[in-house]
Amino acid sequence: MLNRVILMGRLCADPEFRQTQSNIPVCRFRIAVNRPKSKDGNQEADFINCTAWRGTAEFVSRYFSKGSMIIIEGQLRNNDYTDNNGVKHYSMDVLAESVEFGESKNAQNAQNGGAAQQGQAPQQYQPQQQYGAAPPQQYQQPYQQPYNGYPQPAPPQFDTLPPPTGNPYQPR
Repeated sequence: MLNRVILMGRLCADPEFRQTQSNIPVCRFRIAVNRPKSKDGNQEADFINCTAWRGTAEFVSRYFSKGSMIIIEGQLRNNDYTDNNGVKHYSMDVLAESVEFGESKNAQNAQNGGAAQQGQAPQQYQPQQQYGAAPPQQYQQPYQQPYNGYPQPAPPQFDTLPPPTGNPYQPR
């Protein structure tokens, strides 16, 4: 059986870092994961509770904050419980086993620090030359191996083939 979840979203609030009574770090946080846009253009999101333990918990609490893009790989966990009034509650959360940054530090600083203005589209990769165009001048020169102080052997010559000596696979 397989229980593997990979999510990419933004933190809804700063992570809550705590330690258990036996000093094991635990971090709880909630992320918003966008759904595909509907036909009328509305954007909806799913809000997913996540829990990280030990080193992953310390990493999340140290380097992520509200609005940070995060990539999580882990397992889906079922947390059913009955409250004091006898009402059964059902919840699911993700046990985060590994966590990665979902965007570059510069993009995050621009978002949080206000360096980028709102309404401005994020920068996208623009190729420097069109496909099919000649390569830059530096790549049109033949490759020359640098001299390291050792004499360079002459390149092999393939002008002529050796004379045929018969079928090498036929016994003599």
